Parts: sequence; C-alpha cells; structure tokens
Amino acid sequence: MFTGFLCMVFSSLIDNELSWDTSDWESVEEETAGQKDPWLQDCVVSLSPCSDLLVVAREHRAAFLSAKWRTDDSGREEMTLAVSWSGTLSSEEGECVSSAICIPLASQKRSSTGRPDWTCVVVGFTSGYVRFYTESGVLLLAQLLHEDPVLRLKCRTYEIPRHPGVTEQHEELSILYPGAMVTIDGFSLFQSLRACRNQVARAAAAGSDVIQPPPLAYKKWGLQDMDTIVDHSSVGIMTLCVFDQMKNASILGGFSASVKGSPPAMSQYVTVGAGPYMGFYYAVEGSSQPLLSHVALAVASKLTSALFSAASGWLGWNKNKTEEEAVQKQKPKVEPATPLGIRFGLPDSRRHGESICLSPCNTLAGVTDDFGRVTLLDLARGIAIRMWKGYRDAQLGWLQIPEERGDREFSPSASLPRRHALFLVIYAPRRGILEVWAMQQGPRVGAFTVGKHCRLLYAGYRLMGVNSVTSQGWQLHTQQVCLMDPSTGVLRTVNVPFHLALRLVHKHKDTVDLLSFRYLFCTNALNASVQLVFLSTQQDSLEGIEDELSRIGPTLQHYAQHVSRPSVSFAQDSPDSPPPAQTFLSQMECTDDGELKVIRGSEAEWNQLGNFLFWGCLCGKSPRHKVCDTLQQAGISPQQLLSLLLSVWLQREKEVLQKPVESVRNLHTLLVALSNMKGAVEESWDPQSISPWWQQVRCTCIQSHNAAAALLAALVAHRAAKASITSRADSKVRRFVFSEWEAVSLELEQWVVCVRQLEDVLVLQTLLLVPPLQGAAGGATVQCSIKTLLEGGTGGIADSVSKWVFRQSMAPERLKEILQKRENTDGDYKQHKEEEEGNEEKDQKDPDRTAELLVAVCQRFPHSLSPDLLFAHCCWEYVVQWNKDPEEGRYLCWAVEHLKLISSPHIQLGISTMMWSTFIVKRFSAAAFLMEKVGKAPKDRLCRRDVGIGDKAMTSFLGCCVQLLQVLMEADSAVEEVSAPELSVEEAWCGAEGPASIAELALDQRGVHFPLVQHHCLLASLLHAAMTFSLRVKPLSLFDSKGKNAFFRDLTTIQLMPSGDMDPGLVSLRQEFLLRVLTGWVEAIDDFSSSASGSPTLPSTGPRADWWPSMCLELGSLLQVNPDILRRHLVCELYNQGLDLRAEEVMLEVEDKDVLGSQLLVLTGQRLSYSLLHSQSQTQAAMELLARLPPTLCTWLKAMDPSELRCPLVPLPQTSRLVGRLIEMLPEKHAQYSLALHLLEAIEALTTED
Repeated sequence: MFTGFLCMVFSSLIDNELSWDTSDWESVEEETAGQKDPWLQDCVVSLSPCSDLLVVAREHRAAFLSAKWRTDDSGREEMTLAVSWSGTLSSEEGECVSSAICIPLASQKRSSTGRPDWTCVVVGFTSGYVRFYTESGVLLLAQLLHEDPVLRLKCRTYEIPRHPGVTEQHEELSILYPGAMVTIDGFSLFQSLRACRNQVARAAAAGSDVIQPPPLAYKKWGLQDMDTIVDHSSVGIMTLCVFDQMKNASILGGFSASVKGSPPAMSQYVTVGAGPYMGFYYAVEGSSQPLLSHVALAVASKLTSALFSAASGWLGWNKNKTEEEAVQKQKPKVEPATPLGIRFGLPDSRRHGESICLSPCNTLAGVTDDFGRVTLLDLARGIAIRMWKGYRDAQLGWLQIPEERGDREFSPSASLPRRHALFLVIYAPRRGILEVWAMQQGPRVGAFTVGKHCRLLYAGYRLMGVNSVTSQGWQLHTQQVCLMDPSTGVLRTVNVPFHLALRLVHKHKDTVDLLSFRYLFCTNALNASVQLVFLSTQQDSLEGIEDELSRIGPTLQHYAQHVSRPSVSFAQDSPDSPPPAQTFLSQMECTDDGELKVIRGSEAEWNQLGNFLFWGCLCGKSPRHKVCDTLQQAGISPQQLLSLLLSVWLQREKEVLQKPVESVRNLHTLLVALSNMKGAVEESWDPQSISPWWQQVRCTCIQSHNAAAALLAALVAHRAAKASITSRADSKVRRFVFSEWEAVSLELEQWVVCVRQLEDVLVLQTLLLVPPLQGAAGGATVQCSIKTLLEGGTGGIADSVSKWVFRQSMAPERLKEILQKRENTDGDYKQHKEEEEGNEEKDQKDPDRTAELLVAVCQRFPHSLSPDLLFAHCCWEYVVQWNKDPEEGRYLCWAVEHLKLISSPHIQLGISTMMWSTFIVKRFSAAAFLMEKVGKAPKDRLCRRDVGIGDKAMTSFLGCCVQLLQVLMEADSAVEEVSAPELSVEEAWCGAEGPASIAELALDQRGVHFPLVQHHCLLASLLHAAMTFSLRVKPLSLFDSKGKNAFFRDLTTIQLMPSGDMDPGLVSLRQEFLLRVLTGWVEAIDDFSSSASGSPTLPSTGPRADWWPSMCLELGSLLQVNPDILRRHLVCELYNQGLDLRAEEVMLEVEDKDVLGSQLLVLTGQRLSYSLLHSQSQTQAAMELLARLPPTLCTWLKAMDPSELRCPLVPLPQTSRLVGRLIEMLPEKHAQYSLALHLLEAIEALTTED
C-alpha cells in the first residue's frame, strides 16, 4: 500500500494555478478536511504498472510522484509516493493536458531481473502534440501527428504466449484523435526514447554535439463510418480461420468473391462512442506502409526548415525568445491518414459508449456507457455476452491470476501450462463500491466499500522493450489494478486468490448437504486424530545412518551453535500448542470421492497442523506406524501427509539437531510408512525414471533454507529410495545368480546430486551464519538454499560470500591471506592450526575458526569461489554499498583494493570499466564541474549540494578515482599478454540458471581507449591534489577545447585527444599548479624535528604520502611541464622547510645545476642573514664577525629577507654543508662563485665561534 501527499498538492493547484507553493505540504489533513470538491475527477491520472511513478496533471500543469521509503511516527517503514517534479508541461499557447500514461522501459543489461531501467511519461495535449518526458520532467521528444486533440493514449507490451499457436503481439503505442488513430511501433519507440535519453545526458555533460536517433515508425488510420469516437482498444494481430475468411469474403465481395489461399493477418481495433455504439475495424497487415517521422535531436540553432517536412521532435534548451517564436510559428508537416472503413458494429442509436477496457488475454473487453451499463464484449465473435446495470460512471480493470505453483507441483496436470483465472474489477463511484466478478459468467467473488471520489487505475500493460529472449528468468514486479483515494492519499492494490474462480454454483439444498457432510466427516477425523497423542511409543531402527552423521557431524555442530542462539518468542506462538478445534475443522474438506483433503491455508496454520500430527512421532512419544495407519484410514492423501511431515521436520530444526540420531531414525520410519501407503509410489513406476513421490521430497529440500534439516531429510530419503529400488530390482532378477548386485537408476543419481548440493549449502550457510565482529557493518544474514543458489546464476555463490565478507568488515589483505591457505595441503594446514592453538588467546579463536570455515567453503566450491571471482564479487559488493552510503569512503577504498588483488587483467579491466561507468563517472564529473565553478577546493556545504558527499569524503573519493583509473590502464596494457580465463562451475552446480556473474559480465566488456583513460586519470590526479592541499585552481581550464570535450565520455570510444605543443599560457598555469602542490606537500610533512636522525618513513596515504613528488613529476611530463623546474622547486622548498637531508636526495636528479645553485645561494644568504642580523639571541662573536665581513657580502646579507624562510632556525653545520654543495655545483667562472666562497668562510667562522 502506497500513501502519498496527493490531496494537498492538487488542492493548492486548483486554488492557485499560477504558483505551486510547497511550503505547507505537511498540512495534508487540514486541507483535506476543508476540501469538498472531488478534485481528482478534474485531473488526468496515470500510474506506472510498476507502481513506482504516479503522474497527476490538470490543464497545463502536472506533478510527478516517485516511490520512496519513509518511516512513520511508530518507526514502521512504508512506501510512499512523494512529489519528485512539478511544473508546466505545455509549450503551445492555450493547450492543455488531455491524456497521459507512464511506460516503464526494460533494462537491456544481462543482469536485469525484471525491474525497469527508467520510466517514460507520455502526455497528450489538446493541440495534438504528444510529448515524451523522463521521470524528472525533462522533455525528450515532441510529435505532432494530427491536428486534433489527443483523446486517449494506450500501450500494449509483450506478453509470453500461454499456449502454443497463440500469435505473439507486437508492442505499440496507440494515440486516439476524434477522427484518426495513430499506432507507433513499440520497438521503434523504445530505441528512439533510449537514444533521446542518452543524448540528454550527453548534452548535460558536454552540450555541443548532435546525434540523430532512429526514426519512429508509425501508422495513421482515418476511422470512418462512425459519428463519434471517445475511446479505443488495439487488440493486436489476429488470423481468421478458413470458415470466417470465406464468410467475410462472401459478405464483402458477393457470390463471385475470390478467397486467398491463406488467411491474412489483421490488426483489430475496437472503438466506442456513438453511431454505432461500438465499432470493429480490421487493418490487413501490409495494406499501409509505416510512416517514418524524422526525429531531430538538437538545440534551437540546429533546427532548420528542412526538419519540419515530416513529423519532428526536438529538445528545447538554449533557446532565446526569437528562436522559440520561430519554432512555434513553423509547425511540422502532418501526414494524411489512411482511410479505414468499419467492418461491423453494435448499433444502438440512444446509447453512447464512454470507455473500453481490454482484458489481459485480448479476448474480452469491458465497455461502459451513459445508461449506467457495463457490457462484456467477446472480441473474437464481436458480440455482447453479459451486461451489468446500475453502474453509472463506472471504472473498469482486469485481474489475471495464475494458479499457485504449490497446488500444481504434485497434481497429474503439473506438466501442462499453468491455468489463469480472469476477473473483472468494477468501481461504481456513485455507490462507493468496488466489485470483483469472475469471468465469463461467474459470480461476484468480492465487494468492498470505498470512497465515492476514488480513481481506479488499470494500466493494461507491463514493461516495454521485452521480448521472448530477454524475458527468460524475469519476474515482472507489476500491479494490475490499484485504487487511489484522494481523501486519504492512499493507493491500494486489488488481489484475488486463484481458487475463487474454481467455485461452482450449486442449488441451495445441495450446498447445505455438502456443508453438513463436510462438518460431520471432519468431526470424526478430529476425534481420531486427538487419540494419536495418547498412543504408546514404538521403536524402530535405521542401520548405517551413524556413519553418515559422523561424517557430517563437525559441520552440523558448527551449524547448530549458530542456529541455537537465544531468541524471544510468545507462548501463544509455540508450535507445541495444539490447534483449536475450529481451526482444525476449517482445514479439512471432504471431496466427492469420499477422501479427506487438507486445505492449505497460511504457512503458520499448515505448520501447526503438521506439528499436531507428526511431532510426537518424531520425538518418539507416539507410535509411528499406528499414526500412519490412522491417517490412512481417515482418507488423507499420502502426498499431503508427506508435505506436512517435511514442513514440521524443517520447521523444528533446532530440536532435531539436539538429538539427530534419534530424530533421523523416527523420520525414516515415518517416511517408509508413508511410502508404503496406497497412492504414494505408483505400482508401475520404473526405477529408471523419476518418481513423483521422491521428487516431492527433493523439491521440498531444494527450496528449504534450513540446511541441516534438509540434508538429514535427504539422507533419509536417499536410503529409503535406494532400498525401494533395490527391492524392486531384486524381485526382477531373483532368478539370476547376480541378485546381490546393486541397482543403478536415474532416481538414485538425482539423490546423489541433491545430497552433494545440500552438503555444500550446509557448509556455506554455516559460514553465512557467523555473526559480524563488534563494530562491523552488520546487516541481515543471507539465507541460502539450493533453489536460491541455482536461481542466482553462476555467480550466486560468490555473491553470497561477498555479502558475508562485507558484513564482517574483512580487510582485503586479510581475505587474501585466508585464500592463500587453501593452496596449502590439508595436513600442513591442520598441523599449523594445532601449533597455534596453544599460544593464542581466547579472543583470537573465533577469527581463526571463521577463517577455517571460509577455507572449507572455498574448498567445496573450487571454481565458483576461485580467488579472482571472489575478489571481483567483493569489489562489486563494496562499491554497491559505497553507492548506498557514499560518506563511507572506506567502502570505495576497499573496493579498489579488492580490484587490485584480481590476477586476471581481463576480469580486472571489465570490473574497472563497469565500476567507472555505473558508479563513478557521474559523481566524478559533478566534482570537476563544481571545482571549475568555484575556482578552488569547495567547502563541505557545496560538496554535499552538488556531489552528494562531504569535503573529506570527496577527497577520499578522488583518490580512489586515481587508483581505479591506474588499475584500468595497467589491466589494459596487460590484456594482450595473457589469454582470457575460462570460467567454470562445479559439476553438481552446473544447472544454475539466472543472471550472469560479475566476472562473466566483466569478460563481455569492450576494450577501453588507453589515451582517454589516461586523460581522465590526469584530471583525477589534479582534482585529488587540489582537494588534498586546498589549492585554488580551475581544473578544466588547464586543458584546451579538445581536452575538455574528451572528458566524461565513454571510455570505450575513441575521442579526439589534445596533441602537439600546448599553448604557453596553459603550460604556465599547469606549472604554477604543480609547484603549489609540491609546496603543499613539503609544508605537510614538516618533519624538521626528526631530520637530524635521518628521514623518517612517511605514510602511504594523505597529504604526507611519499608518492606526491613522483606523481607531480609524472604529471609534469604529461602536461608538457619541464620536470627539472619541478625538481629545482622541490629542492628549494625542502631547504626552505629545513629538510636538508631530503633536499640532498632530490638534488641528485636535478640537471641544471647552475640555476639551482643560484637559487640555493639566495636561500643560504637568508639563513645567514637571519643568524647575524635578525636573530633575537645575537652574540658578540656574531657582531664582530659581521664587522669583519667584506663590504660586498655585508651589503648583500642586509638585502636578504629571512621572513621568506619557513624554518630559519637551521643548525649551522647543515647550512655549512649546503654552502659546500653550492661550491661544488657552481663553476669557478660563475659570477656568484666568489660570493659563495665568502659565505663559506663566514659560516665556518661563525661555527667556530659557537
């Protein structure tokens, strides 16, 4: 159920159309109470079939509401529809919104599971325009296909045919005008909308280039022979049978009409209105060629008169007033409609149709009229088959309910297609009632009292862009019918159980007799069942089960420790409490064959009944054989008893694991007793085929999340099935000597695979149950089963483990260390563990046990959990979690660290490319544009506003971007040297069906353009440096126009890159920035206090990292900056900071010693000037030395400014060493060589005096 602030939004819209005041949106109840007019009836409302977007429009204004989670006052989370965009939609003067629909577009990614990629809002106007918008209100496309008001917009999407021979329907969008109808091909529309949306994103980033999207293919029909048309339905393509083809040919062509050899395919359209009341139109496929609208996607300066020769669409940004007026005056050319005559109709001169609603199966339609009637229409025969009266202003919807899978798994017709029940939903606003009717002649199965001003929302379509290939394995999350109440702002869905369609209408007497008979029979069954509790205990045995239990005993023990953690429960919810008599009776139903059928209600009631019948037997408190005999005499089918037994076994897993040997023996006895019942295992069953009885046990174990109980049940069932098959085989070959041979069958092979899979799941689930360490990320424990792992695809196992790694907050290096242990032999590993056990503290045992579990899981899944696959999934999991909480920069850092640990460059390249395009580039471009805008490292508030993260998180983010792009470049360089890895799965898990793994998606990625990646890495390094040292810079201004245009493009495309010599002005700006970075690094390290004892080790991250100088030199070579200038500047800055030892290391790499000598001579003079002239502790010896200095040197020292030194207090021996270096660097003929000698003499004299 969705709740949204609808009333308040549109009450303000109605009261004041000129402004949308959002300041009082919280006062919903006050405005709703004072509102009397049914404001919703004046609005155009459309809900996406995925229920994630609601559009409400009135006249020329609209609001888009998107689904969001919120927490109410009680702390309960609920889904709400909140306003995400509001504004004016109209562009033409005087036009208003007349119709709107929301079309979710399917994702084209292989990993998609049925969720829409995005939703397109299609709006029709009274001017005839049809415009397409994104969820955020951005105009994508505008089409003028007819110069009359748009009456209705309807959509048809792909549906999987339920029966062979059913024609697949093409996707299309149909637009109804008063005298014409336009149908747009769905595939063409899907491709055009995707192209337009991509162009919008590119234009927002770069804003210059123009891309021509594919044209729209549409057909335009002029509907004739009908006075008024107000609504329509496009039924789709149909093919007549030969008899109907001959009948139509005779009616239309007369006696001498010719008949084609094969019936033609036709598109059927049904319209409602007046004169006639309903009309049927048939357009033969191929009778009209589709028109192509030339969709031009460009700014106003690109629009020319040639674009308007056909129906055109455009995006309107960067237009001035003159250009807009020119565009409005010059409307596109409208193509004429192809005449389409009516085939037949339902004439009723007084009746006027108001709406038509097509059923999901395209065979029925509901029609409303002005007489307050609802007519059910058979579209294949063209006749009305049912009519309801008393439903004035009715609103219609359809529900198509599939049969529950649980009801068909064990039925004889399980192999046939699933049945579907069809219901018609009628909302009568005059009476304030919502009714549900079974089709076609069924009774009313439900009625609900609702408000009188609600709106019934029925889409009638699903996702666009789906076909028979891409829909494999999808689970479409769509709602069929919703009811919106404007008085409360509540959106309710309508659901009907399938079994309501199976109820038959009996005479009153027969119904009373049936109910009486059912009650009497169930009462006797209750008395017989109550006696089961008091029966005596009987023992039986199962030989050989101890060996199986001892083999899996350690794993079961670890699993039980995690499962049996303390929990809170209520006494009334205890499974040991017997069900009330009324509940017990309500679960029993007598069939016509005299058997007793158990009605499966809720899961809790089913488990409670299973506990009542079988838990005493499993505990050894009730005689098992007598219980089974009594239940068989009651007439309950063995299949239902087996389902009840397995449900209680799986539900009571904790109790089972407390006494596993005894519980397994009792289960074996019960399972064998049920198998020997009549109707359990068929007499004619061939052991070389699959038995439905044992398949039921396997299906239950495969779907169960209780890994230990499921494994024990499978072991018991495997032994029971093996004994049954062996006995059957022995009876057939008893006359031969080889009767002691063991029988081999397909059934036993299935059990071997199932047991192997359950053992794997048990080990994996034991690992996943390990609780996170204190302070870790935490989160819900992932529950796994064979079914979920198989449906998760080839990467489902690695995905589960990666989520566990994230919950444990396990560092990448720690994970690498654990995975390296799997390469050791088992003996070495165990011996190493025994040696460590005596020396380790107690708090270290849990992490070691966790590591041991992880190694055990990896050994059971050597292919699915290979190091590269696990690192790839961990990398993806961490970047996904970072995207949810971008303030946690550690998540992204660890994602990059996991990426570095991947050994295969092919997987590394693909993961890096997907990370960049999916999560990074959007935020990265926002950071670059923000810094370009403010011209410096932005403050925290601006970072949160534009980038969505704080300033510290943004610094970490940019650093991770640099590392990610460096990994991408290294992987791209190494791809050609090694071959791509071959991904495989374990033999027992080769039947996995589902989305492709991250590694498979990575291998499918296209190669990148290395210069473009390097170009982005260069920008990321500049941004990171600017944020780290808080520098003023406009990063994009450091590049020319080619460089700017290449940014934020797809890394797989080839872009025009900067080449040749750069403008000297840009080079000067780049050099100045790099010099400031070096200065910032020197100021950050500031380790003068420890420089006397040698250079200390610097950290690997942050502003004091030791790699900043080398990075600046590397950037200098890429930015055409002389690296020697950077080295000389770094040497001078280090001496300026008093870091003489570090400066001497860098000095060795300087090439131009003369210039460096001159620069250092000035710095030496500043040091000596401070010691002689500006120091507060001047000694007499220093004053005497100053008097003895040569006049030239004395004057030069007085001209020095020691205030430029950041660290003037440098020991004299270091300064003397510096002057010695100067004399070595300067040639004897240098102009300042003699000055350096005088400085050396002065410093030596001053040192001697000290």
